[in-house]
Amino acid sequence: MGNSEKWIELNISDQSGKIICITGSNRGLGLEDAKILAGKGAQVIMACRDVDKANSAREGIRNEYPDAMLDVMELNLADFASIDEFSAHVLENYVKLDVLINNAGGVMGAYQKTAQGFEFSFGVNHLGHFRLTALLLPLLLQTPNARIVNVSSSAHRWGKINFVDLNTEKDYKPMKAYSQSKLANLLFTYELQRRLDAAGKPICVVASHPGWARTHISKARLTRLISKIFAQSPTMGALPTVYAAVGDAVTSGKYFGPGGLLGISGFPKEVQSSKMARGIGLAGKLWQISEERAGVNYKTILES
Repeated sequence: MGNSEKWIELNISDQSGKIICITGSNRGLGLEDAKILAGKGAQVIMACRDVDKANSAREGIRNEYPDAMLDVMELNLADFASIDEFSAHVLENYVKLDVLINNAGGVMGAYQKTAQGFEFSFGVNHLGHFRLTALLLPLLLQTPNARIVNVSSSAHRWGKINFVDLNTEKDYKPMKAYSQSKLANLLFTYELQRRLDAAGKPICVVASHPGWARTHISKARLTRLISKIFAQSPTMGALPTVYAAVGDAVTSGKYFGPGGLLGISGFPKEVQSSKMARGIGLAGKLWQISEERAGVNYKTILES
């Protein structure tokens, strides 16, 4: 895709026959992803913590696309038990999985921990998706041309993996924790791509970021006002992820975001992540710790 090309919904080919799982798809950009892809004929698994809100979101999509195929399933990424139950249900009830979009996440306010005792942003945004991806990998591996899309953020550029205090207990700041988790998303993306390539497994692993889009995350009054003036629409914010998921020219190990000034807005294109995000040594160290904390072994899965 050339940088001058304006890739919009009209460019999306028919997605009939594809099964796409999107975490956190009952609101915000995940909901936009679900609406766009279901509108193009894909069967979308809406993996959401709040089933009632997800059912309401599903009906909203069906008001626009009456024939939309949307399967609502409960998934709480802050609890490994929920991740395990969800994954087992998917493996039992679906014969393939074309795309996994690891979208769910957000910025926390007061310090919170997941069910397993991890700082919430790191536990949900990174470790939860790390475990989920591992558990769904067998289904992805048996699906031709499968893709995994990890949704990161421009905030990854300010992130630092603090191995001494991964739970951010000593100096907790919401954006500090969030930025660390978004950097982890990219380190995970590139390391997973390397490991799949080394194992000869043809799954495409990519990442995306929405730029600055108007979503539910902007809660502060001043932030909402500024966002209303400068931020792009949720649909535009969703396009980099949708492009990463179904774009024709996408290859593994790439990162996609808005192509406008400072990556804040614009049509999707391939963008560059930070130098730290591309650090192979850093990714390897994080991978080892992530496997230990998430309780999964990717090597065993890839060799089975």
